[in-house]
Amino acid sequence: MLGVRKIAGDLLYEKLVSDQRVDLMRGGSGFIAALDQSGGSTPKALERYGVSNDAYSNDDEMFDVVHEMRVRIMKDEAFNRPRILGAILFEGTMQRDVEDVPTSRYLWQQKGILPFLKVDKGLADESDGVQLMKPFADDLDARLQEARDLEMFGTKMRSVIHSSNSAGIQAIVEQQFDYARQILAAGLVPIVEPEIDIHAADKAECESKLRTELRQGLDTLEPGDAIVFKLTLPETSGFYHEFSDHPSVLRVAALSGGYSQEESNARLTSNSNMIASFSRALTEHLRVQQSNEEFTNALDSAIGGIAAASAT
Repeated sequence: MLGVRKIAGDLLYEKLVSDQRVDLMRGGSGFIAALDQSGGSTPKALERYGVSNDAYSNDDEMFDVVHEMRVRIMKDEAFNRPRILGAILFEGTMQRDVEDVPTSRYLWQQKGILPFLKVDKGLADESDGVQLMKPFADDLDARLQEARDLEMFGTKMRSVIHSSNSAGIQAIVEQQFDYARQILAAGLVPIVEPEIDIHAADKAECESKLRTELRQGLDTLEPGDAIVFKLTLPETSGFYHEFSDHPSVLRVAALSGGYSQEESNARLTSNSNMIASFSRALTEHLRVQQSNEEFTNALDSAIGGIAAASAT
């Protein structure tokens, strides 16, 4: 059983984060779809989808439009097990419905897909070559409680490394694991995502320092705790392979980070035991103007290629 602990006044989340779901995350086929664009990235995502910014007049309308895009993806026959293992949701997506059912419950109950919630509040300004997550307000416990109420399986939080600064990379990993332990205490499985900018001039050096810090971060977990790593596709094939065998790591996932779908799949294929968690690379060829058949064909092709690359 996953080692989870109580937070004040709450029952353990064992009934929901059960052996069945943990085992699925650890050994199931497929990949994690990232459908969690937030306020800053949503306009660009919609523009790529073919929706200009004059289609909405405020943030509420914008999130309604992007939810329609996500619902179209999630309801499509191509978006299903066994090729889709999990899906990461923005908070507003979790709080909306698909076919009159909360999105997270629709994914798990109707499609058998593990739902994750993006919990970070965005990135702080760059310092020491990195962007930490903005500090969580005092509402994190309340957000985790809401996630449990809606049967989420886990969470996801992103920070970014821009250069090989030892102090900055250490701070990134320490912050990620500090919050990961709090999330574990709430009975949820955290996705730890210290992204490395694919355009970093010293990307390979960043990866080397990050790997060392991640090893040390894993040592801070309790026996039985389990997390998921989401890491930028590395310069050296198999660079993060050791983590796939670590007892505290359910899976090692890869983010596309701006690589095209083709390049993302090629890089992922050379990294065994690493599965995709793509966002832009997943939706690269989807357009609002496509007919249902065209949309399904484009989505099926993307999912098929990403799932195949994840199976290596």
